[in-house]
Amino acid sequence: MSELVAGGNVPLPDGVLSLSVPGPFDLSVLITGDDGKVTGDGDFVFYNQPEAPGTRLRADVITLDRARLRAGASRVTVVVSPADPGSPLGRLPAPTLSVTGGGQRPLARFTPPRPTHETVLLLAEIYRRGGAWKLRALGQGYADGLAGVARDFGVEVADDGAAPTGFAVLVSTARARAGAPPVAEHPALTAAARAHATAMARRGRLGTEGDDGTSVFQRVTAGGYAYLGIAEALVSGPRTAEEFWAYCLDDPDLSRPPRDPSLTEVGAAHAADDRSGTVYWTALWARPFTADGLARTAAEVLALTNAERAAAGLRPLAPDPRLTAAAQAHSADMVARSFYSHTSPGGGQPWDRAAAAGCAHRGIGENIACGQRSAAEVVRGWMNSPGHRANILKPDFTHLGVGFAGGGQAGAYWTQLFGAAA
Repeated sequence: MSELVAGGNVPLPDGVLSLSVPGPFDLSVLITGDDGKVTGDGDFVFYNQPEAPGTRLRADVITLDRARLRAGASRVTVVVSPADPGSPLGRLPAPTLSVTGGGQRPLARFTPPRPTHETVLLLAEIYRRGGAWKLRALGQGYADGLAGVARDFGVEVADDGAAPTGFAVLVSTARARAGAPPVAEHPALTAAARAHATAMARRGRLGTEGDDGTSVFQRVTAGGYAYLGIAEALVSGPRTAEEFWAYCLDDPDLSRPPRDPSLTEVGAAHAADDRSGTVYWTALWARPFTADGLARTAAEVLALTNAERAAAGLRPLAPDPRLTAAAQAHSADMVARSFYSHTSPGGGQPWDRAAAAGCAHRGIGENIACGQRSAAEVVRGWMNSPGHRANILKPDFTHLGVGFAGGGQAGAYWTQLFGAAA
């Protein structure tokens, strides 16, 4: 078996290879041609995309069948990063790469110098020269993490404040461990995050409103993105995406949204304050709007409301499509016209809205709320408010309509419209 130093190489026999790096690390693989550039997402094998032609990742072992690599592939680069993104490589033991051939015959081992400030390390590359394959020890570190790796391997990384390509990979890896599906970066969320980070940098202060008074949620909806759920991470200080992500993981509040399985799309960006040099970050986690999703949200509010009525010995409320239409219209109106009130800017009252929707109920009541991020949170808030609780537990009410709209200053606007049978 060959003990390699950085820059050293060794010829490899034919057949399937196994590459392992035990310890608190994540392995990933980049598959390229002679030019060292990836051809697409399929050339990146990592925790949440563990297979590609000829390459498979299981735990801390990469199985490589060079005969089955995609056409044109002539180089396989092994990348290591901390399993916990909040732990810099410099605080971990130096990773050791072991390469074995058929029958688990040891072929080579490489331990690079212990990293210091690097966040990602290229351990080695397996490359074809002529008709033969060789292993070269690398030990090349990147202080700018996956962004630096992406640039070197042909992935375009924006310099306009967007989080480096690979941010969704960092998030998806953590989500996979929590049993949540991967997230997808959405350009509208990224654009809103960039605009808000820039506004905070101009103001020199963190907040859901920027220097122009526009909320981060208004920036999202102004870009044409409709959502049923949203969470934001607003942070100042970190210099790289990896540092920002580590900060989020260390904070109890900021670490919850990335692991929420209902939030499936993300956008993140940063901007620097020209006066102080402070870097401001915005990350937006969202559940995109669908008609079915809206109906499920309304049904959940109704079910939770009826659970409260059942606990008080009251009969359940029945859903009413006309009350629902009126409630939904009021939530949307509060977002569109930036107000929060039972009385609309034109003077309309709950019973006016119910009548306009064709309701014939003899009694009407309304609860509204803003800012709550889930059905459970909003019903709990109403139950903790005497006036709202009185509507939920009013024996005369028989029907309910529920409305929800995302956006505005508070991010989420809820309406319950109650009706008593005629």
